[in-house]
Amino acid sequence: MSNRAADWLHQARQDLDQASLSAAHGHHEWSCFAAHQAVEKALKGLHLRHNQQVWGHGLGRLFRDLPDAVQESMEAKVLDLVERMRILDALYIPTRYPDSLPDGAPSDHFGHLQSADALNHARAVVDAITAQMA
Repeated sequence: MSNRAADWLHQARQDLDQASLSAAHGHHEWSCFAAHQAVEKALKGLHLRHNQQVWGHGLGRLFRDLPDAVQESMEAKVLDLVERMRILDALYIPTRYPDSLPDGAPSDHFGHLQSADALNHARAVVDAITAQMA
């Protein structure tokens, strides 16, 4: 069976592009969700690079489940990356489901500041994972 880590990382980059396009067209809720998805896919690619299969959508857990050696090699950036993933994890559900918010649709609650922030955090994490996989 071939290792598909590079495919997951490639799709993570595509999801970042989609997040940018969505933000540019005013779909900030979708941009935030795509930013989360980019990091999720990059993390899953990193797991595959180390012959691990993982399931789930929580970025923090996906990061914590990486082999200790991988986390240690990213040590200088770990706290920064963990904080970025916490912000992105908080966007996973409310960017998609109206009943996760007090009223209105997700498109009523997310704007350009949130999508710019999500893109910034996602790019930083995906770039760190790309460097780790190089």
